[in-house]
Amino acid sequence: METAVKQVNEGLYRTEAKIYPRDVKGRYASLRRLSMLVLLGIFYIGPFLRWDGRQAVLFDLPARKFHIFSMTLWPQDFLLLALLLIIAGVSLFFFTALAGRIWCGFACPQTVWTEAFVWIERAFEGDRMKRMKLDRAPWNFNKIWRKTGKQVAWIALALFTGFCFVGYFTPVGELYTQITTGTIGGWATFWVLFYGFATDGNAGFMREQVCKYMCPYARFQSAMFDKDTLIVTYDQARGEPRGGRSRKNPGAAKGLGDCTDSTLCVQVCPTGIDIRNGLQNECIACAACVDACNVVMDKMGYERGLIRYTTEHALEGRTTKVLRPRMFMY
Repeated sequence: METAVKQVNEGLYRTEAKIYPRDVKGRYASLRRLSMLVLLGIFYIGPFLRWDGRQAVLFDLPARKFHIFSMTLWPQDFLLLALLLIIAGVSLFFFTALAGRIWCGFACPQTVWTEAFVWIERAFEGDRMKRMKLDRAPWNFNKIWRKTGKQVAWIALALFTGFCFVGYFTPVGELYTQITTGTIGGWATFWVLFYGFATDGNAGFMREQVCKYMCPYARFQSAMFDKDTLIVTYDQARGEPRGGRSRKNPGAAKGLGDCTDSTLCVQVCPTGIDIRNGLQNECIACAACVDACNVVMDKMGYERGLIRYTTEHALEGRTTKVLRPRMFMY
């Protein structure tokens, strides 16, 4: 009885193993990086844009008006803002039913900032194996300067993120002057530090834990999925039974499926799952496993698409229906 209780407690309270996502090149990796650059560029450049002699995007709460380029919204116009938020929410449902968690994989702020923080981490510590080796190594000058440099870069980016965030509510020129002259108010200081701390914590430390345990989207997405929803999935009929083989010894693959069991699809996954186990709520549909698998298929001379974007109906050899009742409802 005590042994069973101990095993349950270990399962519930054990420390989560750190995930070291491997870098990958491919169509979807390039699309994720492009999305990161565009979205972060919009966020960071937004407060510095000028329009008609004023800040182009400014949510002036004390004056109760929002400036968005040539448009100015007053309190009586907030109904339009609420309507816009409702449309955005329903659109998320629509695109989820159509294309799965494409928002999570390419446009979610958690994904975008995590991609940026991981890029900084790779710049200081190297790719997957080097980072794992560095974490296991004793503390020496090499480990100290790499870890310290990474943290300094993370904190700098996080604080600049907090500065830009507050810059949407306080004219960014005034905010800069207040910081440099030491006259910044308590609330502005709080929000710069709070948003910077949240960015550093979410993208630098918690990362996949936010997607796996904190984000409610992963929990209720199944209510919007059906067998015609586009998902990232593994073709079991083609891949199994899996096993290692060599291009120089094709006979070793006799009786095996196309999966070489290289586990690259697991190594590149930012949430640490094995897509070959089927659809899981931790999957953010980033398609890193698709790129990794295609690299292996190219090396082996096999057809691409063992892991791919497809639908359950397509896997079963049936026709995928884009126009269906839930799509019209959304």
